[in-house]
Amino acid sequence: MINKLVDKIKKQNAPIVVGLDPMMKYIPQQVCKAAFSEFGETLEGAAEAIWQYNKEIIDNIYDIVPAVKPQIAMYEQFGIEGIKAFKKTIDYCHEKDMVVIGDVKRGDIGSTSEAYAVAHLGRVAVGNSRISAFDEDFATVNPYLGSDGINPFIKVCEEEKKGIFILVKTSNPSSGEFQDQLIDGRPLYEKVGEKVAEWGAQCMGNDYSYVGAVVGATYPEMGKVLRRVMPKAYILVPGYGAQGGTGKDLVPFFNEDGLGAIVNSSRGIIAAYAKEEYARFGAEHFGEAARQAALDMIADINGAIGH
Repeated sequence: MINKLVDKIKKQNAPIVVGLDPMMKYIPQQVCKAAFSEFGETLEGAAEAIWQYNKEIIDNIYDIVPAVKPQIAMYEQFGIEGIKAFKKTIDYCHEKDMVVIGDVKRGDIGSTSEAYAVAHLGRVAVGNSRISAFDEDFATVNPYLGSDGINPFIKVCEEEKKGIFILVKTSNPSSGEFQDQLIDGRPLYEKVGEKVAEWGAQCMGNDYSYVGAVVGATYPEMGKVLRRVMPKAYILVPGYGAQGGTGKDLVPFFNEDGLGAIVNSSRGIIAAYAKEEYARFGAEHFGEAARQAALDMIADINGAIGH
């Protein structure tokens, strides 16, 4: 799947991923009104509004954006109905030939880690059948429990030709409380980056590993170091736009050929209609506003990295 992701980034000249992280406050009134008229102000109604919102955005970006990253917590808050919307979103993105990065941040050990890996990337045994449950192409994984938590994911990645993105240096302000702590004179995130490179050597695609890394756009100097530490790891870069990262901040994350990183924006695209620069579209054309925001993001990043 890493080969497909790289190929789509090349074909569309778009090293970006759109975070499908819907919240009710982002969803235009007309979408909520239609959903509530059918299902009431219920969890089912909320899930329907989320699904229709996602579908409109996907319809407007699938031909210019290679991948999406639904954050499962935004769906879990609506219970079983929200999870159904999560799955419908994944399936619809696959119909549009988009790569799906499940932002699930799983991390456990033993049989629990195996179950998470099977649920999101593999196939579960049901009698004589093996069935995909969520069926994302990639999943985000927390490495805090060490190799015991990562190896079950790598095993499934090898079996299914899918991938993971391991949290290395996250974009949030307090990430340094743990991630920047020095061990033998070097920050913990560098140690984690070295393990990512080691894990990734076990399962390589054509040019990059199935094992990637998450490194926040808000820390470009650290990104420069980690790019060197993890030469074969694709880097998923959150923190663009709403969290303060800009195109020029992203140069250290990329290789000279313009590959090696994929940059995420969530509310900056899916709620673009609410921003002043896209107000001309209005809430009724929120999908078109998302498309324009995605085009502007692509131009910003490509301009910064010289592609």
